[in-house]
Amino acid sequence: MGLFKKKSVRKSYDKEKMRPVIQASICTGEQVAGFKDIQTGEMEEIMLIKCPQDLEYFKSIYGITGEIPKEY
Repeated sequence: MGLFKKKSVRKSYDKEKMRPVIQASICTGEQVAGFKDIQTGEMEEIMLIKCPQDLEYFKSIYGITGEIPKEY
C-alpha cells in the first residue's frame, strides 16, 4: 500500500541549441540518454538507460516524441 505517488515533473531543454541523443558503448552496450549541444558537440548526460521503460520515462519527462538517434 503506497501512501505517496511519485510525481512526474516535466522538464524542458533548449530545442534550438540542444538535441536529444542516446550515447551507446560499443564494448559494453551501456546506453546513456542526454542532450548534445548542436554548436559545440558537447554531450550533457541525463540518465542511464537500463531497459526500454527507462527510455520511455526519459522521453515522457522532456516531452520527446519519436525516435532518438544513437551515437557510438
